[in-house]
Amino acid sequence: MNLVAINFESVPLGEPLPFALRAASGALLAQKGFVVRNASELSEITGRGIQLCVDVDESGESYRAYVGRLQQMLMSETSLGELAAVKMSAPAAAPPPARNREERGPLDWSELQLRTTQVLRAPKAFDFRERFLQLHEDLARRCEQAPDATLLALVFLSAQETRMYSGTHAMLVSCICMVVGREMLRWPPDKVRQLGAAGLSMNIAMTELQDQLAQQTQPLTARQIAAVEDHANRSAALLAELGITDNVWLEAVRHHHHRKPGPFNEKTEGQQMARLIQRADVFGARIAPRAARSPMPVTAAMQASYYDEENKVDEAGAALVKGLGVYPPGAFVRLASQEVGVVLRRGVSATTPRVAVVTNRLGMPTGELIPRDTSQAQWKITGAVAHKDVRVKISLERLLPLV
Repeated sequence: MNLVAINFESVPLGEPLPFALRAASGALLAQKGFVVRNASELSEITGRGIQLCVDVDESGESYRAYVGRLQQMLMSETSLGELAAVKMSAPAAAPPPARNREERGPLDWSELQLRTTQVLRAPKAFDFRERFLQLHEDLARRCEQAPDATLLALVFLSAQETRMYSGTHAMLVSCICMVVGREMLRWPPDKVRQLGAAGLSMNIAMTELQDQLAQQTQPLTARQIAAVEDHANRSAALLAELGITDNVWLEAVRHHHHRKPGPFNEKTEGQQMARLIQRADVFGARIAPRAARSPMPVTAAMQASYYDEENKVDEAGAALVKGLGVYPPGAFVRLASQEVGVVLRRGVSATTPRVAVVTNRLGMPTGELIPRDTSQAQWKITGAVAHKDVRVKISLERLLPLV
């Protein structure tokens, strides 16, 4: 039994309970499905001085949904009054599994950001392994079915996200690695999934610290520096403690911050994965904003991934640049026409992606998103544009259908 205390105000009145009510001793106060008609009846059931609890083992989905709503409201600076009004409720029924991409419909990336953050911040949760593997499966399937839309969403979100940095960054690194591993390195599906799992879990021992540092304007303390420097070893040890026995996965996590240039084929399987994760990590970290600094232009981030510590072309980095393109989906670019557009999908070459124009040559919003083929001279890309310099707000929901 895994009891968690809840407030009286969290109990829904006048409708079936989505969970059993228990006392701190574990004693059953009201069965799941019982209807508590009003506050007076709730007081009679519980008695005076009783701490209300739910058993997470019985009510995990309801409890997670409740905590998720609170976390989302906290991040959006909701008032205390509104937070107090949040009640636990039964989770919505899951939709039947879709058989193809069209039936599955558009992915709610905001929900996925929050879900990833919750999973990675709670590695000691009783159902962590199950939730992590399901999250990884959902991302891997999306990378296979819609790689350009996935890259667009994650690059676009990474360029503006600071509140849920760690979860967004982990998704981006994992998906970049899976796309590059499958399309460029031609790795078999099982190895690609293994790589994606390592990328998603690489920083699991410092998830909360990562989110804190993204918002921090002061220099890192000695304790924070030590935690950052040792996080790869601690992440691998934590995964092993949680029951992960895949030695290649663990080796990839343990070595993902090692800066060891050299021939790719001379590295072990785990070290090859670690090197690709490290290159994707470099790229993702540089395009993301921090409270203390602005993000790097996407072309500079690509260059940092392309060259190794000895300023030579890195094999894993080269595969990443070739796989994503010099201007990956989600990046903003300036065209020869002086228009500014957002990259929708990769093109025939690394420098000719498909673009949707968002501002005209005078810098005015176009209203409608206008597709451009950058392989044509009049719409050739002349350079990257920083996300913060694009003076028009565009929602991800408008971009994804164009991919």
